[in-house]
Amino acid sequence: MSGVDQAATAGSPTDLPGSSVGAVRDLVLGAPARWTRTDVTERAGVELERAERIWRALGFPAVGDGERFFTDADVEALRTVARLTEAGLVTSESETMVVRTVGYHLSRLAEWQIDAFWEWLGRARGDGAPVERAAELLPQLEALQTYVWHRHLAGHAERFQAAPGAVEEEHSRAATTAPAELPGEAGLRYQAVGFTDMVGYTRMTRGLEGAELGQVLDRFESITGDVIAEGHGRVVKTIGDEVFFVCASASCAADIALELTARAHEASELPRVRTGLAYGQVLSRYGDLYGTAVNAAARLTAVAHPGTVLVDTAFSGELAGLAGYELKGLRPVSVRGFPRLRPVLLRPASQGHRRASR
Repeated sequence: MSGVDQAATAGSPTDLPGSSVGAVRDLVLGAPARWTRTDVTERAGVELERAERIWRALGFPAVGDGERFFTDADVEALRTVARLTEAGLVTSESETMVVRTVGYHLSRLAEWQIDAFWEWLGRARGDGAPVERAAELLPQLEALQTYVWHRHLAGHAERFQAAPGAVEEEHSRAATTAPAELPGEAGLRYQAVGFTDMVGYTRMTRGLEGAELGQVLDRFESITGDVIAEGHGRVVKTIGDEVFFVCASASCAADIALELTARAHEASELPRVRTGLAYGQVLSRYGDLYGTAVNAAARLTAVAHPGTVLVDTAFSGELAGLAGYELKGLRPVSVRGFPRLRPVLLRPASQGHRRASR
């Protein structure tokens, strides 16, 4: 939680007393800072070098030797990491990457939450002191965050229950054909991946004010998030004007891509979108995806025309014989990493394509 302190200080109104910022910080951390880094490591029973590595991986700056910066929560956090590693859930080799991933995602979430809190506080001056308002509202944010996390855990767990044996069969298939650099990788699976971006986004937004730009991005993220969720896909990440998503099947990804194209066309405030799709072995690593299919989908997106969907040959092969789609092979293109990438144009069948499942 120490990263919240930095976000709070950076995002606070200029006329907010420093004592209020400190009080909010202490409220978020649960107690005033009392321990040095040596105190923390001794109490947690973790070597100083390992503790410093974990601290840096979480995204926090270095702390001086004698500075009383830490709380009992920091001691318990170190103990928790050690227990997870001892239990084997986190390996000693992956420990740093695991905490780095957690720190990266929660840092972004914390920055938004504190920015929103200070902005709201500026609008609600006179409606209670900052500490009292924080004591009331921040626990509600934490409860909502925990609820969403639990719901996502349940959703991912259902994948294993929905088709008993399917996951093991998929892992076996991947292991027998895995490339040399990914032997026996448990996170290697056959999946459909896609990138959708807004064409001409930079030119369109050049003259927009901050609020207008935010509205464009909000609309894009709303449409893509809704369509991908409705189509039983998953958003891997959104990077500005582009969304990266994944599906268990090619038909699922195809429906999503065609629906995204249609909905963006209907949204007059958005530019047209283009999508690249690929199918193949994908390595899932700490919430992100890697592999040749991911790279191919990204390259196809870059060469796609506005309002079109391009897929690779492996993806088109998965759609062979399925109703609802038209596939047209195009001339090979030379792009970074793929000297002869063969795009296939995906369109809805002339009688109307299937909309993403609802």
